[in-house]
Amino acid sequence: MNGAEAVVATLRACGVEVYFANPGTSEMHLVAALDEDPAVRAVPCLFEGVATGAADGYGRMAGRPAATLLHLGPGLGNGLANLHNARRAATPLVNLVGDHATHHKPLDAPLESDIDALARTVSGWVRRCDNPTAAGADAAAAVAAAMAPPGQVATLILPADISWSPGAFPAPPLPLRPPAPLPDDTTTAVAAALRSGEPAAILLGGPATRAPALRAAARVAAATGARLLCETFPARLERGAGLPPVERLGYLPESARAQLHGLRHLVLVGARSPVSFFAYPDAPGLLAPRDCHIHSLAAPHDDAVDALRHLAALLPAAPATTPAQARPEMPTGELTGETVAAAVGALLPEGTIVVDEANTSGLWLPAATAGAPPHDWLTLTGGAIGQGLPLAVGAAIACPDRPVVCLESDGSAMYTLQALWTMAREGLDITVVVYANRSYSVLEMEYERLVPAADGPSRRQARRDLLDLSRPDLDFAVLARGMGVPASRAATAEDFTAQLAKALDEPGPHLIEACVPPLFGRQRAS
Repeated sequence: MNGAEAVVATLRACGVEVYFANPGTSEMHLVAALDEDPAVRAVPCLFEGVATGAADGYGRMAGRPAATLLHLGPGLGNGLANLHNARRAATPLVNLVGDHATHHKPLDAPLESDIDALARTVSGWVRRCDNPTAAGADAAAAVAAAMAPPGQVATLILPADISWSPGAFPAPPLPLRPPAPLPDDTTTAVAAALRSGEPAAILLGGPATRAPALRAAARVAAATGARLLCETFPARLERGAGLPPVERLGYLPESARAQLHGLRHLVLVGARSPVSFFAYPDAPGLLAPRDCHIHSLAAPHDDAVDALRHLAALLPAAPATTPAQARPEMPTGELTGETVAAAVGALLPEGTIVVDEANTSGLWLPAATAGAPPHDWLTLTGGAIGQGLPLAVGAAIACPDRPVVCLESDGSAMYTLQALWTMAREGLDITVVVYANRSYSVLEMEYERLVPAADGPSRRQARRDLLDLSRPDLDFAVLARGMGVPASRAATAEDFTAQLAKALDEPGPHLIEACVPPLFGRQRAS
């Protein structure tokens, strides 16, 4: 058995059955090893950012890692943005990167680079395999590292000669480290703060945005009057009818500060103390009030569910209310972000996995879908756009019995549009809605907030050139059909509702180009 065969056999024994791959010459023995193992699924991706984003979506939904297969430093570099998002989501992910043979590296061939340094920017664990006899053990260690609470990117670098050399053997899975237990005095102190009667909120993140933790947190909130919040961009939020509602912290710092205004106690459960996404002149980065006491009930690597259940047991019993199913009316008239949201809320099937990279066009989505049947909501955790389409690919492969709806802004879609080809190739049940407002609308908003009114034609021209997505207009319906995905274009709310209902009713991928106006900046030409 060569090193590549030992790695594939070990990863399969550890539960890694899916590879999102864009290999090159240095990885051909890994490709051969995948060919020989019918129990694993190799998913081709036309860009490494699709492979890494898909592995993120798979890990979020499956709760165990998929593997990537990337070619040398440039391949890893192409995948870094979505590995950054996966790191912020605490997704378990095994990142396999091929390298030149060890005897070839000193020659400084054209593709030579410092893979280890690149990998460390997005990985919680990095190892370079230096002997074929260690390849199996290194693969087992990568899975154990990826699964270490709360989850992380584990990168294993495999030189080509390690992959092709004989003498390797598979290794058994390593024991997985459980979440850290919570000290009793921490729970007691938090309970006392919440019983004080002072204004308080609970901020949920990581595994605390799943149903078991949400129900326990809702009991705590009902018993104490504390507000229930979650991170601005949760990795996976379970929501909908029958589940406790939770308010997401605002993206804009002034919105978040308004939500936190007047608090004396902020309890963190699987979340970090909130900070603004960006710095603004004369504004602090910390969002909680200065006189607010920050209590960490459970860090991201702790057992958040157990912590919340113990906390609830220390408080008076109080039933938590959950919303009944309630859907918006079918929208009519102009197609806007608001009417798209109403249609999604009216038609969303039970068990849908919603991937949300709608950005400014999606501001109405949370309210419109709050009473829809139970569903999962995946968001842009690290802020590196181009995550939505690949994330949908991985989620659909992790949960083939569930529909996936990807709500995608047009500017972000262009970063990883190649994911549509993988959707078609794999026959994935994904409905993609592209909000075509022909603008980087979020940047129009930030421009207005950061830059004084333009005082000359040259500055106005630069803004138009850099933030405008017309001249020429992107034709997403044509682009999708060119990659094998059936597509349509909607210009009215009635058009969109009919097309969405049809796409949700039919298996396989579909794309709807929703022609909506931008929320900020110029008005889009018809």
